[in-house]
This record gives sequence, structure tokens and C-alpha cells, in this order.
Amino acid sequence: METLLVIEDDPGIQKQLKWCLSDYEVVLASNRKEAITALRRYEPKVITLDLGLPPDEANATEGLQTLQEIMELSPYCKVIVITGNDDKENALKAIELGAHDFYQKPIDDDILSVIVERAFIIANLESENIRLRQASLDDNGFIGNSPQVQHVCRMVERIASSEISTLILGESGTGKEVLARAIHNKSPRKDQPFVAINCASIPEQLLESELFGFEKGAFTGAHKTTVGKIEHANGGTLFLDEIGDMPYPLQAKILRFLQEKVIERVGGRQEIPVDVKIVCATHQNLEAMMLEKTFREDLYYRISEITIANPPLRERGQDIVLLAKYFLHIANQQTQRKISGFSEEAISAMLQHHWPGNIRELQNKIKSAAIMADGKTITEFDLALTKTSDSQEQKVAINLRHVREEAEKQAITQALSISNNNISQSANLLGVTRPTLYSLIEKYALAVEAK
Repeated sequence: METLLVIEDDPGIQKQLKWCLSDYEVVLASNRKEAITALRRYEPKVITLDLGLPPDEANATEGLQTLQEIMELSPYCKVIVITGNDDKENALKAIELGAHDFYQKPIDDDILSVIVERAFIIANLESENIRLRQASLDDNGFIGNSPQVQHVCRMVERIASSEISTLILGESGTGKEVLARAIHNKSPRKDQPFVAINCASIPEQLLESELFGFEKGAFTGAHKTTVGKIEHANGGTLFLDEIGDMPYPLQAKILRFLQEKVIERVGGRQEIPVDVKIVCATHQNLEAMMLEKTFREDLYYRISEITIANPPLRERGQDIVLLAKYFLHIANQQTQRKISGFSEEAISAMLQHHWPGNIRELQNKIKSAAIMADGKTITEFDLALTKTSDSQEQKVAINLRHVREEAEKQAITQALSISNNNISQSANLLGVTRPTLYSLIEKYALAVEAK
């Protein structure tokens, strides 16, 4: 049962709230000191706060001070401020201080119950975001609840324990290096070096010596023997990013290294054995490049023993909101701000945006919006997203059945996430019966551990 902290000094209203909010474990506090003690002890996700607290019941000074302390201690707590019937000014001031919502007396039990329930839903969504970040980003290197991302995470789990060469495909900004690091961090080599090199960022004439190293005197300026990136990765993982941009002549030398597991430094004659796990990535179409003879076919088959297709952000649905909340959490820490979330218009704009720059673009947008936002929430204006009307940029779904099924799958996945896979609670959230929900879960082949 969820814990709800009720901060109210009137015994009669305390009794009323405890009765009408009986679906929660109600903890009562009559003043600021008791409220802060209860906050520290119970860590409630949702609080109702009467602004007229002693010793200043006639005014809102004590209540606003209590709210300020709550937001400093628990900035993501959802505080519902209860005010007098004509006290709109203080209600708005409370929202500016970080309150989630306000409700004006007299108290209607049904309306307040709905407000509290909505606050818990939002609080649980944010908690789920943090849980996904910890379980998904820290363990698997990815945030997401969409089927595409969960499929990628399962592939990472299976690939990590093997020595198979992996090719990660995806547009720029989708997090290919994050996936490569996840494969390394979950592998038996996790305590050994992870060495990344971007084949597109190093001039062609320098890339060979950067990868293989060079002997003293191999060329002008080679004043000492230098170990290359491949040797540095010995025992660990070598990540060749943007391998599609590797010069064609160098591809033959990389192929020999992958086949023989030995290298020769530039200007050297000695074969040096190197034991590394290989992960490569590219945004290019390597199969088309093979037809054009700009990428070696034998190298392609050597590096792509298994391939991961990293989905672009625009295909990940509600994951966009999860990622946005995660990046907002990071931005709050970096900028010392306390932005609580996004307006409905901002969320709608993010879901409709094409995101050509993918996750990198989203992260930059959230960081700049967190700095520029005037209020406690980020608005559509703060995000400054460019609207695109190009029909080639926006793929319009014309199959209504497909749209409906995708929406149903998203809604079911979200409800299960909120309720921690509790079928009864999920059915209530979706407004369907348990048998109907079971049928939908079976229809869409969703893996759920029923509770």
C-alpha cells in the first residue's frame, strides 16, 4: 500500500482525509516539524499540505515554508496544496515553489481522491524511469521500455558472455558506443581495458599508426616506439566506431589482425599476439558499400558474426519521454535547478518531432531547455523544436488497425510498468477487466510475470 503524508492541523479534516483516502497508508502531521520528521521517516511519494499551519493558521507563511523545506529535501515528491476558497494567490505561489497541484476548500472527497491518484501515477512513472535507468542503463547501457529496446538489451545479455564479433548498426546519435560499452561491461573482460577509436575522426595517413602503433624511426617524427590502440586493448575489448569510414587499403591489414590475432607495428617486423574482443559500429550501409567495392566483403563477414540494429529515437515511442525525464534529472544536477517535469504540450511536441539527431539531439534540447525555462516545468517553447512538414521526413501511418494495435501495446506496457506487473491494478488503470487484459497480453505476446 502506498504511503500518503497528510499535513493538516484540524482534527476533523484529518479524520475526513484519512477516511476518503483509505486506499493509502495515511501518515498524519499537524505542523512543520512533524511534517519534516515524517518526510524523512516514510519518504512518501505524495503529500497533501494545508497552507494554514500553526502557529500562523490565518496566513500561508508557515505552510509555504513547509513546502519549501519539503522540495529542498525531496524535489520529486508530489505535493498537493490545499488552500482556502479565495486564496488563489498563495496557491499559485505554491506552484512556483514546486507544488505538483492545488485544491481549494471545501474538500470534495471524490475530487481530491482523483487528484491524489493522478499524483501517485505520475510519481510512479518517475520512479519507474529511475528504476529503468538503474536496471537498463547501468546494466545494459540503454534506457527504454519499448519492444525494440528490450530486444536490444536481451541481445546484449547473450552476446556479452561470448567472444563473437559484433557489428552495431544505427544512425548517428543512437548510442552505438553505449551499447558497445554495455557488451564489454557485462563480459568476462569487464575488468580489462575498453578501447574505442573512431575511424572517421582520424586522418587516413595517421589511422594505421594509431591502430597498430609504430617503431622508433618508422617515419619522420617517430622518436620512440609507440604502442597502438589494438595493443592497449589487449585482454579487453576493442571498439572500432564508424568502421565504414575505414580506408580501403587499411581494411586488409585489419582483416589479417582479426583472422590471426597478431599485429605488426608500422616500421616493425615482429608479430605481436593480441587477445581482444571485437565490437564494430557504423551508420553506413556496408552491404551497398560492398557492391560499390568500397568495403571488403571478407572483412564484413568477419566483423558481423552477429549484428545489432540500434533503433532510431523516432521509432521508440514513449521511450522518448523516459529519456527526456532522465536527461532532465541529469540537467537539474548539472545546473543546480529543480525543474519538475514537462508540460503536456512539451511531451506532445517531443513525441511528434522527427529527431534526426536521435538521442544526442534530445539530450542537448533538454539541457538547453532546463537552463532557459522560466517556470518549474519545461514548455514546448523552451524546447524550441523545429516543426517539419516534409512528407519524406514524417511517415504517416495509414493503416488504422496497425495504429490501434501499437497504441494498445504501448498502453498495456505502460500500465504494467506503473503497477509493477500487477494484473488487477493494470486492468483498473486501463479500464478493462482482468480477462480482457489477459487476452490482450496473449494477443501481443507480451512477457509478463503475473502477480
